[in-house]
Parts: sequence; C-alpha cells; structure tokens
Amino acid sequence: MSRIGVFVCHCGENIGRTVDCGKVALESGKLQNVAISIDYKYMCSSPGQELIKNSIREHGLDGVVVAACSPRMHEKTFRGACAQAALNPYLCEMANIREHCSWVHDDKEAATAKAMDIVRSLVAKTVRNEKLFPIKIPVTKRALVIGGGVGGIQTALDIANSGHEVILIDKSPSIGGRMAALSETFPTLDCSQCILTPKMVDVAQHSKIKLVTYAELESVEGFVGNFKVKIRQKARYVDPIKCTGCGLCSQKCPVKNIASEFDEGLGMRRAIYTPFPQAIPNRPVIDKNNCTKLKTGKCGVCQKICQVGAINYEDKDQIVEYEVGAIVVATGLRALETREIYPEYGQGRHKDIITAMQFERLASASGPTLGVIKRPSDGKVPEKIVFIQCAGSRDSNAGYPYCSKICCMYTAKHAMLYKHKVHDGKAFVFYMDIRACGKNYEEFVRRGIEEDETSYLRGRVAKIYEENGQLVVNGIDTLSGEKMSIKADMVVLATAMSAQLESVHLAQLLGISYDQNNFYSELHPKLNPVDTATAGIFLAGSCAGPRDIPDTVASAGAVAAKVGGLFSKELLEREPIVACTKSFSNMNTCSGCFSCLQACPYGAIEQEIIVDKKQQQKKMVAKVNQGLCQGCGSCVSICRAGCLDLKGFSDEQMYESIIGMGGS
Repeated sequence: MSRIGVFVCHCGENIGRTVDCGKVALESGKLQNVAISIDYKYMCSSPGQELIKNSIREHGLDGVVVAACSPRMHEKTFRGACAQAALNPYLCEMANIREHCSWVHDDKEAATAKAMDIVRSLVAKTVRNEKLFPIKIPVTKRALVIGGGVGGIQTALDIANSGHEVILIDKSPSIGGRMAALSETFPTLDCSQCILTPKMVDVAQHSKIKLVTYAELESVEGFVGNFKVKIRQKARYVDPIKCTGCGLCSQKCPVKNIASEFDEGLGMRRAIYTPFPQAIPNRPVIDKNNCTKLKTGKCGVCQKICQVGAINYEDKDQIVEYEVGAIVVATGLRALETREIYPEYGQGRHKDIITAMQFERLASASGPTLGVIKRPSDGKVPEKIVFIQCAGSRDSNAGYPYCSKICCMYTAKHAMLYKHKVHDGKAFVFYMDIRACGKNYEEFVRRGIEEDETSYLRGRVAKIYEENGQLVVNGIDTLSGEKMSIKADMVVLATAMSAQLESVHLAQLLGISYDQNNFYSELHPKLNPVDTATAGIFLAGSCAGPRDIPDTVASAGAVAAKVGGLFSKELLEREPIVACTKSFSNMNTCSGCFSCLQACPYGAIEQEIIVDKKQQQKKMVAKVNQGLCQGCGSCVSICRAGCLDLKGFSDEQMYESIIGMGGS
C-alpha cells in the first residue's frame, strides 16, 4: 500500500480567497493511500519546503501531491525538495488548483469541491507512479550561431571567451548586419561603426571562432548536445585565402550600375564588390546575376588584373557539415516596404519619399552622399523634411498590429541629425504616441524637441502627393484639431520592423515555433525568454521581436550563459518524461505504419529493423530517439497499435487519474 502526502498551498490569497484550503486538506486526508495531509499559506517558501521534506522522512512517504499553482512555475522547486529528502523527484505530482480552479471560479463552495476532485485525481495517479531517472547524453561542446549582426557577434564572442568553439555563419558576404549600416546610435549619438567594427575584428581574429560568411543553413539533424548541421557555402568566385583585399578588381570592373543593397538602393556598386569599407572579411564576392563573364563568357577583367590569381569563375557552392551541441538563432529583422500597404504614401512613385534606413545611409559618412543629406531626385539639400512614424506598425488593417519599439527613438535621432547638418532646416514629425522606454530615451526625445526645435504633430498622415515639384503631406494634428498641409522637400517613413522573409523556412528547418507575425517564439516570454521549445536551440536579438541594440546585446549575453551552462558538463541530463515503447515486444505490436513519425514535431521517431529469431523475419518498426523527444505525447495518441507510452503519463496512470476524479 502506498503512503502519499498531500500538501495544500493557500498561495496567499490567490488560492485561499476562492478555495477553502483547510477543508481540501482535511478531506484529502481521508483518501485511501494518503498518510498525511497539510495546508500551509506559502508552500513554495523555505518553511513550506521544509514541511514537505520533514513529512517525507517522518511518515516514510513514497509519493507527494502538492496542490498549488501551475507545474510550470514550481514543479522543479517541489521535486527538488523531494530529492533532498531522498524521494525520487518524479514521484512528486502537482495538482493545479490555482489556474485550473481558483482563478476561474467565483463560487467558493464549487471551487472547493473542484479542488478536491483535482487532488483526488492526482493522488490516484501518484499511486501508479514509478521512479524515473534523468536521461544522460554526451555533449558536443561547439555552438553554431546563425546571423552575424550585433546579436550574433556578441553571442559568438561571449561563448568563445568562455572557452568553447563557435561557428558563426551569415548569409551576407560580411558580418555586421543592420547595425553596420547605421550612421549613429541613440541615445548617445556615437558612431555605429566605431563601436561595432572592433567587435567584428575580434570575431575574425578569435582562435575559437570559425567565421563562415556568404553561407546559409541547409539542414539540421540530431538533438540537444548532438546536432549535425549542413551549411551551404555559396560560391564567392574569389578565393578568400589568396585574395589580399587590394580592391583593384572592384575598381576596374566595367559593370558599375548595380543598386547597392548596403546603401538601400541609393548608391551603386560593381559586379565584383565588398559590401562596405569596414567589411569583415574584407574580401570581395562576384554577383553572378550581374557579372558579364558568368552570364556571357565575355569580359574577365578582374581575373586578368588580379596579381595573386584569386579569381575563380569555376567556383561552385559547397556543402560543409559540422557537429554542434547548441544552435543560436540571431537572424535579426528587416524593415518593411510600405509601397504595398500604404499606396497613399507614395513610396516608390516619388524618389524623395524614402525609408528610415535610406535616411541612415544619407546621414552616414560612408554613405552614397558621404554624409551630406541630399534629395535623391536632384541632389539638393532639403530645407523641410517630414518624418512619419508608425508607417505600418500598430495597424491591424495593414497586418502589423504590434509596435516596432525602436521607431520613435530613431525618428528622434534622424530629426536631430538633420538639424545638426542642415542648421536652417525645418523638421516635422507626425506621430501616434511617443514610446521612449529605455535609459535616457525620454531625455533624448525631449532634447530633440526643445533644443533642436523639431515640431511634433500628433496624428496620422492621410495622403502624400506632388504639387509643383514639392511633396505635400496632408494630415491632422489631433491635439489642436487642425488639418495640416505641409509642403516638404523630403519625406522619411519610419517603416515597421518585420520578420525576415526566410524566417518560416528556417523555423521549419530547426523545428522551432513562430508567432502570427513570423517572429520566433520563446519557450516562455518571462521565465525563458531566450530558449525555444526545442532543447538546445536559443534565440538572440530581434529575431524574436523588435529590439534595440542594448536589448539585443543583453539577450546575446543571456544566450551565451545558457550555452555555457549546457557545455559545463561532460554528460547532459534531460527530463525522463519522454515517449517509449511499452514493455511488450515491438515485433508483435508495431505495424510499421509510421503515423507516429508523421505526427512527431521534433523528428524523434526513427525507423529500425528488428529480427524475430524464431520466425527468422525482418521487420521495420518505430523507435523513439529519447534525446530528441520533448514528451509532447503526439506519437502516443496517434499510434493505432497502442505500442507507445509516455513516461509519467502511461495509460494506467491516466485511467487511475480519471477514475479518481470521479471519486469511485
């Protein structure tokens, strides 16, 4: 006969206000197999845990039911207390009488009765519980970081500085990401390149970091601690080892009218190019879609003038394989194009209606105008600029209901930079609300308004059109109630920050989830903000949602700490609540339909050939890779033959739980 202890928590008033916890404890003590039943105000507190540990020792308990809050919050806490009292932690169950009971009921008598039912159900299940032990697997102490922006760079450096190997890949020819294209950063207005370039150089020179640019993730196999990844190294047509980075090939290339991606289409580049002067690695690549030699077989100027023979027109994509123990996703975000969702704003129809990132390049000393703010249409300095915030953000009709978080701040920065460069210019900002949530952020915005005399107008812009060579911005100042019509030389749109175009494809490769806006989903937005539902895969920076540079760097450090913890042991211990085959033979039950393989979202079902020695027959059956399994139970529910079980939630345990709920 089992000896179960029931411990009912008041959770302050969270439970106690709606549930009569004393009555629940009293009635639970009358149940068969219950040796002791106690209620306490805060069971998760140190005295509460001591109460549980002492009860286990004094009453010889072989099972514990804690009636409290969500297992997601405190199951680890109570299991730890049981382990300290020499009770297998997986013989501890939590009856959720907060989220499932007190928080959803007003009637105290009914809520108390329901709490009793929940406790009775868990007591019945606990009687059937078996001892479980953590799964131990070896760990490959090497991390893969996907994305070479400031988030990926910081993550790679922090992991490498802790003594572990890192492979950092980026789809662009250079690392640096979006931050590399910025002119200055808020709220300090320090040069973006001045603070980023040293970190880029550190990555390139670090003995523990292997930098792989112009590359993309091809496939992922395996599980936490033991991933096998394939990376497609795209053909550069330039040997980075032979190349000295002299730049002569780019200077002599006759194809020079290609819109520069780094300069947001405002500047031009050659068919063989280095993205920007501070690029790491500082080696050019050939754009195969625009190279005359690769398209027609003619030209070849760059190969002729290269003195070290670094040009190779026969270069091909290569697939490189690595084994890694952890994967960090730091792919960042992209700026939305407004031309499709806001045709009334005229982006694409008028050259002088530009995006915020295009303005960054105009303001940058390394930009297409060398830092002089000029109109794209005629090269004149604009005397009047209108900045429009929330150009896509916070608009459910446009499909982007969320706040992009950084737009208020970079618009204030842009208006300030404009006034610093064009002293007599006039700057207007149309805004919905000003959201300056960060250290010294509010002061920065106030400085722009008060010292630089930027005119902030609260209201939406209805339409932008051209009249006599000038742009006319029509809107309403909702504070004064007046209609506004401003003739401007240039309009800058603070476009929404959206997920990368490839985010869904990458999520499917990695087996991680994403939200309705295609940003990657955290395991828990508060308690696990850098973990994903797939163990061993982490999120750094704005791939999980819009973030500024400080928040991105902070999340990168958090990920590095997580990876360091993962790599701190020779063997990784994992939760044993995973799917498994039942005790009877797979040969006699598994039909080989592999519905479980199709249902498993983590790729944890494998095919295995077994041999029946008596009948001398081979058969293909399903096998659970417990390193990959996350214990979701999808395979168990879909198995037609009923040959799979979930440890800790077996059929017998669930039957007893249901019967116990009924009180019979």
